[in-house]
Amino acid sequence: MNPVAFIKNKPLIVLAIAALAGLLGWWAWQGLRQSGPGEGFVSGNGRIEATEIDVATRLPGRVSEILVDEGDFVQAGQALATMQLDSLQAQKHEAEAMQAQAGHAVTAALAQVALRQSDVAAAQALVAQAQAQWEAASRRLARTQALTRAGAASAQELDDTRASVRAIEASVAASRAQVAAAEAAVSAAQAQVVGARSNVEAATATVARIQADIDDSVLRAPRDGRVQVRVAQPGEVLGSGGRVLSLLDLSDVYMTFFVPETVAGRIALGSEVRIVLDTAPEIAIPARVSFVASQAQFTPKTVETASERQKLMFRVRAQIAPALLQRYLDRVKTGVPGVAWLKLDPQAAWPAGLSVPPAVQAAAGTTPDAPAPAPAQAD
Repeated sequence: MNPVAFIKNKPLIVLAIAALAGLLGWWAWQGLRQSGPGEGFVSGNGRIEATEIDVATRLPGRVSEILVDEGDFVQAGQALATMQLDSLQAQKHEAEAMQAQAGHAVTAALAQVALRQSDVAAAQALVAQAQAQWEAASRRLARTQALTRAGAASAQELDDTRASVRAIEASVAASRAQVAAAEAAVSAAQAQVVGARSNVEAATATVARIQADIDDSVLRAPRDGRVQVRVAQPGEVLGSGGRVLSLLDLSDVYMTFFVPETVAGRIALGSEVRIVLDTAPEIAIPARVSFVASQAQFTPKTVETASERQKLMFRVRAQIAPALLQRYLDRVKTGVPGVAWLKLDPQAAWPAGLSVPPAVQAAAGTTPDAPAPAPAQAD
């Protein structure tokens, strides 16, 4: 072509190329629009997410050892990391010594109670002896009084007998006072026993508390999952609540997406969802709606077009069945983008492109897909 003619016709060539590009874009858009399930379905973009759990230390200390690596699958109760225990072990030994000392104090207090009880018995014997002497002296006084009235005994003998009775009465009172003092000593000794036993209980509780701290120094998995990231390393000193590991609960995997407010009212909990991931577009993952937001919100920034950002949307969560996740545990990846197709019409049939194999549906605990209606034949 003549360069001069090309320069003259350049605007026409640019317009032709732009028209061709627009025609190709319209054709692609029509193809994508027609590739969807059609009426009775709605879709939204999202990413695979899972419940994340932080494994942290309850007490400040130094990380001694981390027993797992990133990507490892762990079971509930499995030891994941250990903290340094030297200080806690020393505290436990001290508490156990105090516990033994309190136990010896209880034994000593019980011995004191037995000793005081023997004092009570001795004082009671003295009371009984003095009481017997008083009774004998009382009878002798009665006889002396009778003899004195008969003139067979002198007044001096009567006075001596009366004095003897009064002395014995004083001895009886003194013996009874000794019994009361001994009983009070027994009560005091028994109170010491109660205090000593309380010290034993306090020391036992201290040992149990320190043992609980020692047990908590072994960080265990709160549930089954996969190690997402190691936040700390052995030798690091962490404060109370310091993160050591981050786990993903692979039994709680879902995709969050947004739907327009015009269809949010038609979504019921438990509605069927099919998730198609960008990394595996040929596989449809069955899920069910587990959450629908009660209030609308603006769409997130991941929606690129301005017209979409101006719409109010409702957040929806599609939960993947735990039984299905357990079967394909090694394939579960979080953060993978994809599209969630939601069935609004329960009577609608899933198209072939979103159908799920019966084995996968059985693992997920869902009902088999109804066959898609045959296309209408033209007359």
